[in-house]
Amino acid sequence: MSTLKDTLTTDMRTALKARDELTTSTLRMALAAIGNAEVAGKAKRDLSDDEVLAVLTREAKKRREAAVAFADAGRTEQAAKETAEGEVLERYLPKQLGDEELAGLVADALSAGGFTGKAQMGPAMKAAQAAVAGRAEGGRVAAEVRRQLGL
Repeated sequence: MSTLKDTLTTDMRTALKARDELTTSTLRMALAAIGNAEVAGKAKRDLSDDEVLAVLTREAKKRREAAVAFADAGRTEQAAKETAEGEVLERYLPKQLGDEELAGLVADALSAGGFTGKAQMGPAMKAAQAAVAGRAEGGRVAAEVRRQLGL
């Protein structure tokens, strides 16, 4: 059984042999971030595929934010590089949900848990995040939960 980390390593080696510098450097960076996450805490451990996905999602978000910051500063070459790195990482992430799909999943999670008010935002977010399962960014999920709770 191949893990997501194994797939990343194999793809990085393939990109290295093909002299694909963008993919090689991006996957190296992603594997380094995964390695850092593995040694964070009291003891080194292997991450599950879900935890690896969380690391990749975080790295992809960093690339998107950096691309916007570089573009705003007029550094189009750096912005293009960050965008390209983000696209490499997107290949390994689950397809992102559309707004309608996200709204439906959040509505189902809120009604199943009986969440109604502001005081239940935390538990409501936890239920919504579980329902979405990494297919939408936390900020989008939080905004939808707030909207449906009437906050």
